[in-house]
Amino acid sequence: MTWKLTCTECGAHYDERDVRYVCPVCAEAQSPGDSTRGVLEVEWDVDALRAGWSAYLDDALTRGLERVRPLLPLSDRAPVLPLVVGDTPMCAVPLLRENLGLPNLWVKDDTRNPSASYKDRASALVCLKAAEYGESVIVAASTGNAATALSCLAASLGQRAVILVPASAPRAKLVQMLCYGAQVVPVQGSYDQAFELSLEATRLFGWYNRNTAYNPFTIEGKKTAALEVVRDLGGRSPDAVVIPTGDGVILSGIAKGFRDLVRAGVITRVPKLISVQAAGSAAIANAVREGRDLVAVPGAKTVADSICVDAPRAGLLAVREIRASGGHAVVVEDEAIVRAIAELARLGGIFAEPAAAAALAGLHVAMQESVISANDEIVLMITGHGLKDVATASGSIEVPEAIRPDTAALRERLERVGTA
Repeated sequence: MTWKLTCTECGAHYDERDVRYVCPVCAEAQSPGDSTRGVLEVEWDVDALRAGWSAYLDDALTRGLERVRPLLPLSDRAPVLPLVVGDTPMCAVPLLRENLGLPNLWVKDDTRNPSASYKDRASALVCLKAAEYGESVIVAASTGNAATALSCLAASLGQRAVILVPASAPRAKLVQMLCYGAQVVPVQGSYDQAFELSLEATRLFGWYNRNTAYNPFTIEGKKTAALEVVRDLGGRSPDAVVIPTGDGVILSGIAKGFRDLVRAGVITRVPKLISVQAAGSAAIANAVREGRDLVAVPGAKTVADSICVDAPRAGLLAVREIRASGGHAVVVEDEAIVRAIAELARLGGIFAEPAAAAALAGLHVAMQESVISANDEIVLMITGHGLKDVATASGSIEVPEAIRPDTAALRERLERVGTA
C-alpha cells in the first residue's frame, strides 16, 4: 500500500476499506455545528511520492488531474476524468505588479476550471473515488462553489448529485447547479445548518458525502495547485501564498501539497501561508492573530458567500498549517473586497468573485502589516470567477448612461471622461 489515511488530530492510521470519512475516535468529541473533528488526510509512502513526482514531470502530453494521477489516491477501478481540471495558469500580471510594487507576484487563476472555481479540484477527486467505490449518488452541503463543482463533475461521469445549499446562495450558482442536472434542495438556514443536514442524509440514505474536510479526499484534491505552482516555478517553492479562506480546506490542501513535496525532497520548505478572511467571518484569522484556539463566529456574514462560515470545518487543521509555515492571517472588510474585484480585473484582466478577490484585498493588508516584503515571490490564489456573483461585482463599478446615436454625443461623452 503506497498510502494510508491519517488523523490530523491524534495521528491514528486507517485503511480506506475500514474508515471512509473521519477518525472514529476523535469524532467522539464532535459537537453539531462545530469544526470537524478527526479530519483525515492521505499520508503517502515517500518512495511513492518521489516516483509520482517524476512521472508527473515526465508526462508532457496529459493535462489536468489525469497528469497528476500518480500523486492521487486512485486505483485502476477509477475511470478517466472526462474534463480537464487543474493545470490552471500562473499569470505574471505586469500592471498589477507595478501598481503594488511587487515584481515577483504571480496570480494562480483557477477561474479557468470547468465550473469556474478551485472547488473543481476536490470535487473531481471525490467523484472519481465514488466511481471507484461503486457509489452513484453524491451529496454535499455548500454555499455555492463546491456544489456547482460537484454538479459539473458528477454530470461528466453520469453520477447523481444531491445539493443542500443555503437559500441565500447567489442565483448564478443555483442556475449552474440546475443546468448540470443536480438535485438542488435550498435550505432555509445557514451553510452550517445545511452541512449538518447533509450528514444526516448520508446516514439515512447511504449516499456518498463530498463535504469539505469531512471527506478526506477534498484535501487531497485541493493539494494539486501546490504541485502545479512548484512545477511552473521550475522546482522551487515561492516565499508566500495568499489564500482566501472560509472552511480552511483550500489552505490545508495547498499546505498538504507543499508538505508532500518537502517529504519527497523536491523542495526544502513550505511557503508562508497567508490566510485572508472577511471581517464578518474570521474564526481562523482571529485564532491565528490572537494566538488562541479556534472559536466559531455565530451568524457569520459577508458579501463573499464562498468564505462565509460560522465554524470552519477544517479550521483546526488550517490554524495549525498557518502557524507551522510561519505564515499569518489577515482580515478584510467587505468594502475592500468589492474594490478588489475591479482592481484585479482592471490591472490583471481577471474577473473574480468576491471570495476570490478577497485574496487581493488581503494582499494589501499583508503589505501594510509587513507580513511580506517587496522582493518576496508571492502567489495569489484566485479561486472563483466573477460571473458567479455579478450583483456584488456591480458595486465596484458605475454603468454609464446611454447616449444619443450620433458622433456629437459620442465626442461629448469622450471629452467628459478625458479620452477624446
